[in-house]
Amino acid sequence: MSGTSEGGARAETVEPLGVELLPTGHPGVDAGLARLDALDGVPAEAHVAVYEDVHQRLADTLAALDQE
Repeated sequence: MSGTSEGGARAETVEPLGVELLPTGHPGVDAGLARLDALDGVPAEAHVAVYEDVHQRLADTLAALDQE
């Protein structure tokens, strides 16, 4: 999974986890969770922006439910 490149720096191979996301039946939640597909095969340092986006989408969906 990881090794050492020239100069002694670690080179990591990112492998997709292949986690299947099941539909929740709520379009707003499903759209937010679909963003998690963008993480498959991406280095961990790139995950933060996607997690923040998903969190915001889910928070907006919950806020909209409170307004109904």
